[in-house]
Amino acid sequence: MSIIFPGDEKGVVKAASLIKSGNLVGLPTETVYGLAANALNFDAVAEIFRVKGRPATNPVIVHVHSVEMAQALGDFNERAAILAKTFWPGPLTIVIRASEIVPTNVTAGGTTVGVRMPNHVLALKVLQASSLPIAAPSANRSEGISPTTANEVVRSLGAMSPPVLDGGACIVGIESTVVDVSDNTVRILRPGAVTKAQIESALDEQILIGGSSTIARSPGQMLRHYAPNTPALLIDDWNAITVPPNKLALLAYSAKPLETIEFVKTIRLPADPSGYASGLYAALSELDQAGVDRIVIETPPKTEPWTAVLDRLNRAVAPVRRD
Repeated sequence: MSIIFPGDEKGVVKAASLIKSGNLVGLPTETVYGLAANALNFDAVAEIFRVKGRPATNPVIVHVHSVEMAQALGDFNERAAILAKTFWPGPLTIVIRASEIVPTNVTAGGTTVGVRMPNHVLALKVLQASSLPIAAPSANRSEGISPTTANEVVRSLGAMSPPVLDGGACIVGIESTVVDVSDNTVRILRPGAVTKAQIESALDEQILIGGSSTIARSPGQMLRHYAPNTPALLIDDWNAITVPPNKLALLAYSAKPLETIEFVKTIRLPADPSGYASGLYAALSELDQAGVDRIVIETPPKTEPWTAVLDRLNRAVAPVRRD
């Protein structure tokens, strides 16, 4: 049975010891809980893939506690240095050309690696105590809802869950922005709390959206991801819903009244993008356990500040592949 242990100094020492010995740990960050392992240990990283059921084509992000640790992992160029100085510690992953010390399963067989310094006191303490870079994709089964509490890690991974360091609820609530500076053109590969405008301001140049490589350089690229087990529907006006109104749950952000549809359970998240993002995965998880036939999600505003939320919602409602 998985053990959730407290986020104190003893817990930090225990988590660091497990990672140094090649084991996995559920690790809190400000974004989501990660399934953490020694990023330089091929076998330990392989265990992450096994526990998550993660495709080998999906790279994992490496967490560091200093720029010097990041520099050891690859070509930490001038753009990377500027972004790190501006946004670290924080929810920004920087993709750089990987050095030979980075295992091939971390990079999904590619030539780049994503690195990030988390803005969470426990994550940083574990990194410092272990003196190792730590691979830590979200601590859930592949394609599922990312956990933002220790209990959600255990619920998602079940009997396969490792010990989890309890750091409370994650503040940001969705995965980091991923920006690729490994080529001449800078690209955002995954939207997050750090916006395109903020990155462009820091670098003083325009950047592009989307990848250009046949080998994935960032996680979060699959069509279906961050998804509940219950089928979900993204809709502008739930009062105009046409699916059979049997056992529906609603995730809303507006104060619009319920008129024609009766929902088994309704959760209203804040109408600002950061507040919405912070509660998104917990809300989806709660509705997923409500015993309904379908989750109806009110479409948030299609504006730049909501880009990361819309990305997660569109992937959450994508159909299950049947190949």
